[in-house]
Amino acid sequence: MSRLLDQLDRWWFCPAPALRLAVLRVLIIGYGLIWLVGFAPLLLANLRFAPEQFAPTGVVSLLDAPVSFGLGAGIWLVTVLLGVAALLGWRFRVLGPVYALGLLWVASYRNSWGMIFHTENLLVVHTLIVVMLPASDAWSLDARARPSDQRALALEPDARYGWGPKLMATVTALAYVLAGVAKLRTAGWAWLDGDVLLSHVGWDNLRKQELGSTHSPLGAALCAFPSVFIPLSWVSVALELGAPLALFGRRLAWVWSIGIWCFHLGVVAIMWIVFAYPLSGVAFAPLFAVERPVLALAAWARQRRPDSPLSRLLPE
Repeated sequence: MSRLLDQLDRWWFCPAPALRLAVLRVLIIGYGLIWLVGFAPLLLANLRFAPEQFAPTGVVSLLDAPVSFGLGAGIWLVTVLLGVAALLGWRFRVLGPVYALGLLWVASYRNSWGMIFHTENLLVVHTLIVVMLPASDAWSLDARARPSDQRALALEPDARYGWGPKLMATVTALAYVLAGVAKLRTAGWAWLDGDVLLSHVGWDNLRKQELGSTHSPLGAALCAFPSVFIPLSWVSVALELGAPLALFGRRLAWVWSIGIWCFHLGVVAIMWIVFAYPLSGVAFAPLFAVERPVLALAAWARQRRPDSPLSRLLPE
């Protein structure tokens, strides 16, 4: 038992460079900013909904009534500004957690009007984790302000930079396992015969057609061929329940990540439901040594044009 715990300890606290956390900071917070700005019309429209539609969830459950438009828009704007500071790694230990709480609030408020969206849950959890880590020890304004000897220490791989990505990767795997368990808990093993998935796809597309919303012509057409949904049902559950395998090596991580990415692409194709965070690839970034392509890009940029803005922007 002690040997197993020792192996688990070595795996969990495997040393990693500070740049790995820094790249994850840029990817996760950068995506969060894109979401906040890109969804701004919808997020701000929520602030004008009728008060009787208000059904608070999550942290918003602390409220008895919706906030005013001015206050809600102010929270959104401050969250965006805090996100920019966190992205740049400026006073990250203080502003990073405040940004994460702002993102949690905005996402929860969006879910507090009778329809709960699951598409941002993993993004918010990843953000809450990364802001609690030393993710500004490299490639940040905080790092540039430190003495050169402290910056040199951050170049050495250390366990304090290694367990955070492991935690985020584990959370990703658990999120998919829970999705797989939910399928089987709701439908039982009957999920695997394809009929349940067929019903979901058929009902979802029919509902969207009747409401005049965007639907999937491919999904509607495939409903005429029920046997197609049998392998799709098996593959979806296998990918979700098999998510923890991605934690046991880079090859398995690549195989699973590509498989689950194709799964999400399939969901778009047959149901027109977009889980943008996984489709962007950022959701799976904690599984990989994401600093390597950044360093390769930096070396290429400095070789081509040493004094270019890109060369100065990228890490050394």
